[in-house]
Amino acid sequence: MNCQNLQYLDVSQNNFSGIISPHFLQTHSSLIYMKIGENSFSGSLPLEVGKLIHLADFNVSLNQLAGGTIPPNLASWKSIQKLDLSSNNLSGPIPKQLEKLRFLRYINLSYNDIEGEVPNIGIFSNASQISLIGNNKLCGGIPELGFPTCPPIKGKNRGKLKVIILLSIVLPSTVLVLSTVLLYFLVYRNRERRLVAGFSSMPARIDELLRLSYPDLLRATSGFSPEKLIGSGNFGAVYKGRLEKHGNKLVAVKVLDLQKNGASKSFKAECKALRNIRHRNLVSIVSYCSSIDSKGNEFKALVYEFMENGNLDLWLHPSETTDQATSSRSLNLLQKLNIAIDVASALQYLHDHCEAEIVHCDIKPSNLLLDNDLVAHVGDFGLARLLPKPVNTSSEQRTSSTIALKGSIGYAAPEYGMGLAASTQGDVYSYGILLLEMITGRRPTDDTFVGDLDLHNYVNGVLHERVPDIMECIIFLLKIGLKCSARLPNDRMHMNEVVRKLHLIKDVFLGGRVHQENLEA
Repeated sequence: MNCQNLQYLDVSQNNFSGIISPHFLQTHSSLIYMKIGENSFSGSLPLEVGKLIHLADFNVSLNQLAGGTIPPNLASWKSIQKLDLSSNNLSGPIPKQLEKLRFLRYINLSYNDIEGEVPNIGIFSNASQISLIGNNKLCGGIPELGFPTCPPIKGKNRGKLKVIILLSIVLPSTVLVLSTVLLYFLVYRNRERRLVAGFSSMPARIDELLRLSYPDLLRATSGFSPEKLIGSGNFGAVYKGRLEKHGNKLVAVKVLDLQKNGASKSFKAECKALRNIRHRNLVSIVSYCSSIDSKGNEFKALVYEFMENGNLDLWLHPSETTDQATSSRSLNLLQKLNIAIDVASALQYLHDHCEAEIVHCDIKPSNLLLDNDLVAHVGDFGLARLLPKPVNTSSEQRTSSTIALKGSIGYAAPEYGMGLAASTQGDVYSYGILLLEMITGRRPTDDTFVGDLDLHNYVNGVLHERVPDIMECIIFLLKIGLKCSARLPNDRMHMNEVVRKLHLIKDVFLGGRVHQENLEA
């Protein structure tokens, strides 16, 4: 490539391999935007990258960079705003020089092998602008990051003792006083050691990923035994596992079938979507594994917290299973309402409260998992897409891409079938269909829906007949489902409004007084 005036380079989400060429970096110093993430680049991050002094956005995440440290000369990037080196195998410390990058507003170094003290000034003073998870050898930093305190530097303590000894020789008249001071310092040091030992013995933070190998997962699932199989999806199978080395923790191991087209990209999409998000209604990722299996084949798996009550599909359609334990399951209206609120809250978070808008693209009952308390957790981010935050951009413009993206039949938004790109409105449509299914008990793929009759039109017809024995709360829920599953994206509700109205409906159900206009508005 010989484009010396090149300013924008985006070759992410390909299968490029090899090293990052130092010569290319030297001859393309005009670059402002360089995205080469989600490839298979290896080797170290060249020092020459520091010469790209005009860079505003640099992303090499989800590659195989290893055997090198983060170059300190990145501090020469005076215009850098976003820096993403995550999901590689970079080692060494975080260069303190990065504290001086005045315009940097987001840095992601997660899932590497970085060690040492985390800086605490500059961008490192704001926990919402940095991501360092998956680096278990880090210490220090601001308290919000939750890293243990760094151990004291022994040389400093030795210096203190030398000063004390010197003073006791030069000033013999103060021996008694200095002896008292010396005793104090000795006691203090012992106490300090005990504190450091206490920190080092504390359990890892909840959001740190466990380091699990292929043999670990093989043992946990009894050799991926069919008896441990609890589900399957478009790109692989899910097994129940038990991690003996981690307190017999129960997990769900999603093994990707890499022979299927799109499976590898699904793995990368799920890693990318889950690495920076935390919410009570999203599945908790425990670990991931990208390795070689016992036959020498490529192996990729994602490990999640195990949900005892399975997926929502088993609860909505228990008669379709032959398992006696699940065939008798049922949910009452309050439980369904709580689950609807859980899922809506998760989507509200993904759409509005993440660094980039995250579109799930596959909201359906089998992707919603229930814990012991029947709290819903949105799972399976294999089709998820991250969208940059819009700047003065209408929703019509953001959905006018020609990239085709399909979810699941019956739940995918109509515009996806016309080749439009992923959008938050598409998730809203899927949520609307889900809500209608939860209340009516009918799948969107039910055999009775033929021609122009679908689940949306079926419910719309029932409501217009004004069936008298339908409870008031159910009517409001169905109206929300209809509004969310409107055919045109701009006619659909926003998830903020959905969450607000669902809470009002719950207040009504529990006997609270809510003005009718608040629900109808």
